[in-house]
Order: sequence, then C-alpha cells, then structure tokens
Amino acid sequence: MTNSKYPAKHIRNIAVIAHVDHGKTTLIDGIIKQSLDIRNVEDLGTLIMDNNDQEKERGITIKAKNASIYYKDHKINIIDTPGHADFGGEVERTLRMADGAVLLVDAQEGPMPQTKFVLKKAIELGLKIIVIVNKIDKPAADPARTLSKVEDLFLDLNASDDQIDFPVIYAIGVQGKAGLTPDKLDDDLFCFLDTVIESVPAPQTGEAITEDVNPLQILTLALHYDQFKGKMAVGRIKSGVIKKNMPIVGIQENKTVKGKVSSLLVFDGLNLKEVEEVEAGDIVMVGGISEIGIGDTITTESYNKAMDRVAIDEPTIQMTFGVNTSPLAGKEGKFTTSRQIWDRLQKEIETNVALHVSKHPDSQDKFIVSGRGELHLSVLIESMRREGFEMEVSRPQVIFKTVNGIKQEPYEVVEIDVPQEYQGAVMQSLGKRDADIKHIGPNESGTEFHFTAYMATRAIIGLRSLLITQTKGTLIMNTLFDKFDKIADIKLTGGRGSLVSTETGKTMGHALNNAQQRGVLFIGAGVEVYEGFVFGESAKSGDLEVNPCKGKKLSNVRASGSDDAIVLVPPRKMTLETSLEYIDDSELVEVTPLNIRIRKKVLNQTMRRKTDSKK
Repeated sequence: MTNSKYPAKHIRNIAVIAHVDHGKTTLIDGIIKQSLDIRNVEDLGTLIMDNNDQEKERGITIKAKNASIYYKDHKINIIDTPGHADFGGEVERTLRMADGAVLLVDAQEGPMPQTKFVLKKAIELGLKIIVIVNKIDKPAADPARTLSKVEDLFLDLNASDDQIDFPVIYAIGVQGKAGLTPDKLDDDLFCFLDTVIESVPAPQTGEAITEDVNPLQILTLALHYDQFKGKMAVGRIKSGVIKKNMPIVGIQENKTVKGKVSSLLVFDGLNLKEVEEVEAGDIVMVGGISEIGIGDTITTESYNKAMDRVAIDEPTIQMTFGVNTSPLAGKEGKFTTSRQIWDRLQKEIETNVALHVSKHPDSQDKFIVSGRGELHLSVLIESMRREGFEMEVSRPQVIFKTVNGIKQEPYEVVEIDVPQEYQGAVMQSLGKRDADIKHIGPNESGTEFHFTAYMATRAIIGLRSLLITQTKGTLIMNTLFDKFDKIADIKLTGGRGSLVSTETGKTMGHALNNAQQRGVLFIGAGVEVYEGFVFGESAKSGDLEVNPCKGKKLSNVRASGSDDAIVLVPPRKMTLETSLEYIDDSELVEVTPLNIRIRKKVLNQTMRRKTDSKK
C-alpha cells in the first residue's frame, strides 16, 4: 500500500497554538468528531487529543499530538501544541513540521502572555497564520476588541505583511460551531477546514538535484517508542521519497549511523497506518535507526547532508533529584536506587529536549535537573512517581549566567487578575519581591483588577501559593519568560516557619489539637511521621518544633469540659506543586507513589541546630 493518493499539493500541515485554556484541544476534538468516520465517536468523550492522565487532570496539553483528517481531496495533518511556556521545547519542535498555524484567542480574555510566546515562535518560522476568535458566547466576550489586540500583537512581533493579512474565523469550540462573522455561525467547523485549504500553502518539498536525483531529507522532531518496533523518528519529509526496507542514515551532531527502514507509518485520523512508501510533504514515523535522536537528519548514504538542527531556548530553573533518605524510604516505591533514577532521567532527555540532566558534584546519589519552569519539572516528577519511583527533590533554584562579565538571572512578565478587594494584598506582595509593576487597573471585562509586572524568576518562586492564600483562591496568574537581566535586589523579610516533628510515630489528635493553635496543619491524626517531618506551617516566622505523637494523659479525675471531643480543622492539602513552592532551602519534598511529604534536609533536631549556628 502506498501513500501516493495525497501528493504534496494536496497536503496541509497545520499547528494549533494558543494560550492555556483558550480552547484549542476542544476545537480539535470537534473537528475530529465532525470529519472522521469513527464508530461510536461520542464514546471518545472530551479531550480526545489530551489522552495523558496528567493532561486530563491538569486541563492542559503537555505533549504535542498529531492527527490527520481528509477533506475535499486533501489530507490535513493537525498538530496540537502545548500552550504553556514551560513546554516551549515541544512548541518549537512541532512548529517545524507545519506550514501554517492556527492561533486561538479567547474572545473575552484576549491575547494573554503565552499567546505572545507561541505566536512569536510561529512568526519567526514564517508560518501562515489563521486567527480563530473562540468562545464568543462568553458573557463579556468582545470579538472586535479581541481582534484589534491580536492585530497589535502581530505588529509588536514584527510579522510580515503576508502574516498580518490573516484570515479570521469566529467560533464556539465547545458547541462545534464556526463562521466568518461573529453574528452568523454555521452548525459545524467546516469553514475552518476550507480556510486552511485556501490560506495555508502546500508543503515546500525542495527541488530535485537532477531529473533523476531527489534526495531524501527528514528532520527528526519527535520520538515515539513502540514495544515491537522500537524507537521511531517523527518528522516531515522535506524532499525525496521514503520506502520500506530502503537503506538510510541518521546524521547526528558528531557522527552518522546507518540503518534500514523497518517500519513506515503515517497519521491516519487518530491512528497510525503502516504504508510502503511516502512522498515529500507528509508527516511520517520511521523505524530502523535505534540511535536516532531529536534534531538528527534522516537521509541516504549517497546524499549524506544534514539539515539545520532545532534550536531550543535554554533552561531557567533547576532542582536536585536524589535517592530518598527518609526513615520511610523504600516502603512505597518500586524504583528507589540512584541508578534507576539516573536511567529514567536519561530516557526522558531523549524526547524532552528542553530538559538538561547532570550529576551532582557533591554526591553520587543526586542529580541536577534543569528545565523551563516549575511546571515543566513538576510534570516530570509526577510522571516518575506514577511509574513507581521514590525520591527526594529540592526547592527550585534559578539558573544564573554570565554575559560579558556581568552576572544575570532570568526575568518573567507576570500577569495577575484578582477581585478588587484583594488588590492591596497583591500590591504589597509584589512590592516585597522587587517587582517592576508596568500596569494596574480594571481588566478588559471590568470584573477584576489586572496587574502586569516584570520581575525576577527567583522572586516568583512561591509567589503563586502565597497569593492564592491571600486572595482565598480567586487569583488568576500567568507568567512568561522574557530574558536574562541584571541580578535583582530581593530581600524578603518575615519569612514563614514550619511545624517540625520532634518524634517518630503516628500523629495523635490531642497533640494536633494543640499544634493547630500555633499554625496550619498539613496532615490529620493517625499519619506516620518521623523526626524532622514538616507537618504544618507555623503562624510565626521561624520553625516551631513540636511532638505531634503525644497522647493525652489518662486519669480517673473528671473535670467540666476536659473530655469534650477534639475537633481538628481540616488540613491544608499539599500537592506536589504547592509543596515545591512551600519549601525553603533547608527542606526537601519526599516523593513516593503514595505520598507527598515535606521534611527537613537535616532530620535530627540537635544536628539541625548545629548546622544553623554555623551559618
């Protein structure tokens, strides 16, 4: 079976880009349901493309996904990209597969920080842009204002004249409706597909060297693992034709490896289809080179010329991953050794190109893992613990670099929306963290107060959880990496303290009742703790050492009120993200498949005091 039915002129490769939660995955789901002949399509539910458990739970796209649909004698390859800037490595790679990009913008919120991030990448690659103003049914939606702001954004990003002359579609993605004007929507999304065919150019396939020689060139932009076929490279065929069983080579940075096409697949709807031959222009999955990596070029031995490698933005945050050393180590995880953790991290960097891993200079049982942000690293930690890994991780630290002899640190643009009653608390917290506040005022819809600030990444760590507490969970906060800049003068005073256990055992209600009067608890009664275990946040600065395992002394003397039932305040739930934001440099997060615990680096109370006295 060949793939010759769809030559390059009948193929369209598009990437769908947007800020987090602006509805791109929902829109793609609607297109898939309306255009593919799938039996019991409604059984697929929502978030068809976001099939990873973490993606469904978090409501965000983490890994780029491919699907294809067939419409009016055309094959349209659709790539769903992550919207969060922490997964910029995925965005940068997958946009290289496309010839056009579909930018989704919420009609009420307008362009957001990460809208700028993903659009900038698409414009730099010269892609043709289609703008979809989505969610026009929202109460405060203003499509005209949103479109005006999108046009301003294109100008700010130095888009070409052709890119600025973009087609516009209005949609309600969740209802599967779209149209060319906001007041007249069709009951389907086919006007979007028509626009793609008309506006997005067919893939440029390169000219043949001679009439008989058209060399094969594929840039590897993603990797796929199959338990039967092994490691497979994913990329768009730039030129030539690839056939099953043909000899190929993979050009890496420092060497060339030989192989033979053992498996050849194309995207067919939501599935993969095995084919014998694929022509230039299509996106293909190739098996046959076990050592292939992202950025490598697949070609023939006779041609043997590499394409430009993918450039990925550098990491801004790093953490230390280490073997779990707590008294409860090894009781809940399957993979607990440094060798197992190292092997898993090495496997991760093969596909997660924005991640850097190195061995810790002070310990063989620790590793330094660098990424694009806290979310980038926390997703990795969560994946590992779900796979059965057990480890301890440190507080996120920013990565400094020296440029022309000047030490610099990463800065980000922060956008915050809160009810007007909390604007004072937000202003105070930003001021303490040396934020350069660029804008304060009511947001576009007039329902909340909007802040735009420029501040060091170092000052942002822990800010989200602090503001969520101060605003009673009403905060909406978005950040976007901007650049490396001069070192900020950040001096946080009046830091928080922890409630630290002095004993090993199970917590008792009587002891926790006394402790909750001195702070906020993270756990309830009957939980196993150990010396150095952090079980709450102190109401005052500085750590408070408490015995949470102390029971009530029994006596035969009764007094009025002494035997009243103990009522414990429900503990604050500490997720992985909130734990990473909470800890300071003296603490670690213990991660197991069953629990997330916070502990002191030095567990022994006496040793901890000696360490503190030396500082």
